[in-house]
Amino acid sequence: MIDYLGGFHESIRGLLGKFLHSRHGRRVHFVYHTGYEYSIGGVAWDPLRAQRTIAYLLDRGLIGERDLSVPIPASLENIARVHTAEYLDRLDHPETMESVLGFSVTDEGWQGLIDVQRLMTGGTIQATRLALRTGCDAVNLGGGFHHADAERGAGFCIVNDVAVAIKRLRAKGYGHRILVVDLDIHDGNGTRIVFRDDPTVYTLSIHNETWDDRPAVADSTIALGPDVDDARYLEVIRRELPPIVAAHKAALVLYVAGVDPAADDQIGNWHISEEGLLTRDRMVLEEVKRDGRRVPLVVVLGGGYGGKAWRYSARFYAWMLAGEELDPREDIDAIVRRFRRIESEAAGETQPRDSAWGLSDEDLLPGLAGAADSRMLSEYTKVGFELQLERLGILNQVRAKGFAAPTVTLDTSELGHTIRLFGNADRAELLMELRLRRDRLALPGMEMLYVEWLLLQNPRAHFTADRSRLPGQEKPGLGLLREIVALLVLICEQIELDGIMFVPAHYYMAALGRRHLRFIHAADAAAFDAMQEAVSERALADATHLIDQGAVVDKATNVPIKWHAPPMVLPVSRRLWQSLNGTGFEEEYSRIRSQLCYELRHPS
Repeated sequence: MIDYLGGFHESIRGLLGKFLHSRHGRRVHFVYHTGYEYSIGGVAWDPLRAQRTIAYLLDRGLIGERDLSVPIPASLENIARVHTAEYLDRLDHPETMESVLGFSVTDEGWQGLIDVQRLMTGGTIQATRLALRTGCDAVNLGGGFHHADAERGAGFCIVNDVAVAIKRLRAKGYGHRILVVDLDIHDGNGTRIVFRDDPTVYTLSIHNETWDDRPAVADSTIALGPDVDDARYLEVIRRELPPIVAAHKAALVLYVAGVDPAADDQIGNWHISEEGLLTRDRMVLEEVKRDGRRVPLVVVLGGGYGGKAWRYSARFYAWMLAGEELDPREDIDAIVRRFRRIESEAAGETQPRDSAWGLSDEDLLPGLAGAADSRMLSEYTKVGFELQLERLGILNQVRAKGFAAPTVTLDTSELGHTIRLFGNADRAELLMELRLRRDRLALPGMEMLYVEWLLLQNPRAHFTADRSRLPGQEKPGLGLLREIVALLVLICEQIELDGIMFVPAHYYMAALGRRHLRFIHAADAAAFDAMQEAVSERALADATHLIDQGAVVDKATNVPIKWHAPPMVLPVSRRLWQSLNGTGFEEEYSRIRSQLCYELRHPS
């Protein structure tokens, strides 16, 4: 069951968050807009980084709705306080796009990127406004476009949000000293150059290599080169930051908290651990607040490339709020809760699901209505399913993998209802093939969502020594299995099915699903656990190949134990959950597990 007792669990999380919050005594404002979720092919950022972070903080009860603020796009008036008219005019030119991104995109893609950076710049303005008005710290879950200077953009940065926010404050009469601490792995060159002649704005950038060596009157520019580890990184911050904070006596600090120094960052070249990043962030916050200083801190997201980037940021924000080292994760439970929240928010803005999701062919193109079974599961049209993929951010994640125009098709032939997702409109690259049906026979008294077939693949990726081919795979996976399973849970909730059922064709499928899925029969569960124990010292791919090759044998008979593909279910309804958790199942499992007639082994 996926979080059937969600209300109870969320209450506990909320109470825990309030308890931790009360111990730490710190309120932090967060600025976020759903428009931050933008992707562009060729850039490895996670378009859902901000959404995942907010969902985690809300899920844990660390923040509430009162802590969230929605920005508006920065006005051209404020942007022009930093960027020259000539540069802004050049934003319409293809060569400007090339210089900023390093490659070309469509005009629509370029305009979308400009729009999202304007919105995030408005978010940084809003964060500075909130911090100064309330005296509390503020986080903009976007921004950090530090490569853009007055005359040019670079490194994916079009509008320098930090510089715009500071220049706006100056225009409003704010004359106090400001400190910019930039610990993104890349040089904060644009911010430094904008304020190169301003002694009241001190910029500290610790990075891998310097992009622009023009001097500034108030700056520290420190290039550490490649292959930096925790010890070296933290030693430099510990040496450089305290005297700068003490000497500059800033009344406002802006912190570009990029997480691209992480060892697993897709474009970084440092080796900073998760613990090292949190230590870095704590050092900045504690130094700014040392000796009772009441200096508001504004944090912007900065760089971070890859699926784990959100976790490093969320861990810092959780520590800011709770004073505890938490470990943000996003399993299927968490994704389902995030999807539910998105659906709930959308329901307040759009029509009810029956009309918004069930758009018929007649609604869209009068005169072309088909039969009732033209809807997937008798509920969803192609447009309805595509809308769900879009709204939940799944298509944005596909775009971030370089597939610019993901295309959905629906086949409701007699073979089964099949949704296919292609990378582009020409349908040359198949990314997902999902065949579903409703089933009332497999479990008496239950109606299940039966997954007959699920293919998720990235046709542009390649198998490597660390990512070897598994049985049944032609291409490496797409990396969206958890999101698709969470979507199926949402579908079960929407059309009131009891749960999801599928038959794992190979051992690795059952092993990957074991955390959330249950075997229907106790004998299958006992046999699987015995088999898992026999191959426990092997990697998942190796274990699967051993089993497929008949290398796992019964010691008594020396007969290979074959994988027999037992059915598994993911309970969604209360009645299915109660049925599978009856005492009879556990008693039978224990009996069979202890009395298995064979001991399994495999060649060493």
